[in-house]
Amino acid sequence: MPKRILRGVVVSDKADKTITVLVKRKVMHPIYKKYINKTKKYSVHDEANKFKVGENVSIQENKPISKTKKWIVI
Repeated sequence: MPKRILRGVVVSDKADKTITVLVKRKVMHPIYKKYINKTKKYSVHDEANKFKVGENVSIQENKPISKTKKWIVI
């Protein structure tokens, strides 16, 4: 099964080897048939600490690295 790839914006880089990525997506409301913006934050493993706040990144699903980190930067 292929690993999921998402695109988002880095919103925090304070933790060591970890960044927080905000992913936005549009989903259609099942009753009103209007598009709604949904956002979710992911904790992402960044081994080299090279990504800063405001950068666009692609993240890929990975085996669990810690309790909350299950994604890596590609």
